[in-house]
Amino acid sequence: MARYTDAVCKLCRREGQKLFLKGDRCVGPKCAVERRNFPPGDHGRKAAMRRKVSDYGMQLREKQKARRMYGVLERQFRRYFEEATRRKGLTGETLLSLLESRLDNVVYRLGFADSRAQARQLVRHGHFSVNGHKTDIPSFLVNSGDVVQVQNASRSNTYFKDRLQLLEGANPPAWLRLDVANLSGNVMGTPNREEIAVPLREQLIVEYYSR
Repeated sequence: MARYTDAVCKLCRREGQKLFLKGDRCVGPKCAVERRNFPPGDHGRKAAMRRKVSDYGMQLREKQKARRMYGVLERQFRRYFEEATRRKGLTGETLLSLLESRLDNVVYRLGFADSRAQARQLVRHGHFSVNGHKTDIPSFLVNSGDVVQVQNASRSNTYFKDRLQLLEGANPPAWLRLDVANLSGNVMGTPNREEIAVPLREQLIVEYYSR
């Protein structure tokens, strides 16, 4: 599958806010948004000064922010939206709930990775299981009651040994429960909007696809 391989800091600068794509770097002094809070490119600074965004432009930017934040390509993102429209409840909130339920996001939320991109790589390398079954598909959707756990063969890995200290201070959202001793996490339920800490206006995404 195609994947964005350019500098991800450009994506944050393009959206004008932190998307937290590089873990600790995003909260430190090296954050690109802190140093150069204008779009990338030769004319980025001038464009930011004279830019007037239309309603369509705001809807597009919100959709792009969500895509980039969760690391999802356009076709896959549209499929998530179509699935959200078929389910009960508010479409925008259901869309975010689906994105949060991705395995790579759950690994990130539990504190096993510093970013969703890092979590995606860990999942692809086969370091995690769901309900005892090895799962290397980042887009796998977890359900209430599922148990996400580091594979036994991976526990001796230096990365996870070093990660133990960081996990002690991890604070996963209420819909997840972390078990540090067993390097696992339980999915306690479906995340609601109050439990999804992302700076997105999901209604604008709904309006974008409803044009």
